[in-house]
Formats: sequence, structure tokens, C-alpha cells
Amino acid sequence: MKKILVTGSTGFAGSFLVEYLIWQKKFEISGTYLTERSISNVSSAKNIVNFVQVDLTDSSKVSEVISKIKPDLIFHLAAFPSPADSFKNPSQTIYNNITAQINLLEAVKKNNLLQSKILIVSSAEVYGFIDPSDLPVDEETCFKPTSPYAVSKLSQDFLGLQYHLAYNLNIVRVRPFNHIGPRQSPDFAASSFAKKIAEIEKGVIKPVIHVGNLKAKRDFTDVRDMVRAYTLILEKGKVGDVYNIGSGKSYEISYILKELLSHTDKKIRVEVDPKLFRPNDTPEFRCNNRKIGSVTGWKPEILIEKSLKDTLDYWRNII
Repeated sequence: MKKILVTGSTGFAGSFLVEYLIWQKKFEISGTYLTERSISNVSSAKNIVNFVQVDLTDSSKVSEVISKIKPDLIFHLAAFPSPADSFKNPSQTIYNNITAQINLLEAVKKNNLLQSKILIVSSAEVYGFIDPSDLPVDEETCFKPTSPYAVSKLSQDFLGLQYHLAYNLNIVRVRPFNHIGPRQSPDFAASSFAKKIAEIEKGVIKPVIHVGNLKAKRDFTDVRDMVRAYTLILEKGKVGDVYNIGSGKSYEISYILKELLSHTDKKIRVEVDPKLFRPNDTPEFRCNNRKIGSVTGWKPEILIEKSLKDTLDYWRNII
């Protein structure tokens, strides 16, 4: 039975990846996590998965974990995930995301795990400001990162390539576009809207939602479809190569809010708040997913309307 390590295993995507791997019933699974707060995301997996609390910026601790587990497959998801937050603390975002990955890859190299296969999760944010002529965005599109987070993910992306070229590590890279669903942090638009609607329904806050740029168009994929893509590309992807993952469709943020509001009978006022606008906001992101489709046969299966309803119900259940 192959041994799998998922970093960031209790986070948004990580928790769904762990559940999907358990469902497949063919792996011995370990996962890292940073804070106790996130353990609630994986409560159903506590007795099945070997969860290890570790700060991935501590190189000696990371080396210990890799030496002990000796994973055959590694899904590296752990990172500070918020582009918006990265503007508030750029140095912390860049230090954390780059250092954690260097420590992981150095530990793999040090333990001579040259047969292990590693998925590096970069981000479509690396493409940054997209000219309409570049749509849909393929893997050859120029990089114009517009946030410190995007710079950190571009560094992770290229570190993955560098460790493959320099040390022959079996690394596959992915650049996922926006993913949504239950358990997502309210730092992200869809989850933020859903949480506020649930709070309004419970009388926790006044019936007002403050919003930023509702005209921006983004490519959304359900997190459950996204983690399925991760497993397929690590199995079938070419080492050293990179793959975009996204639905191939884009939706205005205004549609996301409208769809969520359609599921409540509360009268809610929407107010634009200039403070919620990003310093640089790309008008539209849309993924060209032909490459991953041709290699794995993957395509998204969950409709965006279901993703949004599930996100709203998630917040209704915990508020």
C-alpha cells in the first residue's frame, strides 16, 4: 500500500483531498497541520489518518517527518492562501510559502526519496494581470503577478521546476484557478458572502453586506472537483511539467452574490466599500484546461450553483 503525505491536510482543499484519498481505500495516509483550530475540518478522518502537527518553516522538524513517513506520494498544499491578506503582511506570506516548500524538498532530497512523486500546488494568481487577448489562460501565458501572494506562488512553482531539473525529483506542478465550497475561509468572496447571509439569518449582524469589486469575473471550480484533479495529475502528469486547473467558465462576482441571496428570504442590503477593492484587480480570469483534460480526462462535475448552496449550508450549520 502506497504511503501518502498531504501537507496542509486540515485546510480547505487539504481536508477534502484527505477525504477523497480515504474513499479510494488504497493508501496509507499521513497529513501535516499547523493549528489545532483546523482539526475540526477532518474530524471524520481522525482515526484513519496519521495527522502530524508541524511548522513547515522548521527544517529539522520537516526532515523528521519525512524521514519517519518516507512517503511515496506527496501533495504539497500547505501555504498562506489569501492574496488579500498578503498585501497586509507581504514578508510573512513570502517567507512562509517559500521556506516551507524549500524545507520539504530538501528533506525529500536528504532522505534520498528519489522515487517519490510530488505535487506542487502553485496558483493561477501567478498570471496576474490578464489582457483580454490572453483569455482563456493557458500554461504559456506571461506572468504578471499583482500580489505578494502571487509572487510567493510563482516562487513555489519555479522552485518545483528547479528541484526537478537540478536533483531529478519527480515533481509535477499545478496552477489551480479559484476553488469554492464548504470550509473555505471567509477571506474569500463566496465564503464571505455565505457566512454573512447565515449570520444575518441568525440575527448576529445587521442585514447589510459590504462588497468590493462585483464586476470582476473569475473561474470557479468546486473544491471536490479540484482535489480529484490533483490526484489524477499526480498519477498521470509528466514530471517537470505544469498544468492549469479550472472550469473554463468565468462568472461575475455579482452573480455569485445574487445566487447566494436567492437562497434566503431575508431582505439584505448590498453596499459597495472602496476599502474592499484590491490595489490591482484583473478584470477577468478564465482557464484553458485543455492540457489537464487531454492528459487525465478530468473535467469538473459539480455545478457552481451546488457549490454555492453547499457553502451557505456549511455556514448555517456552524453559526
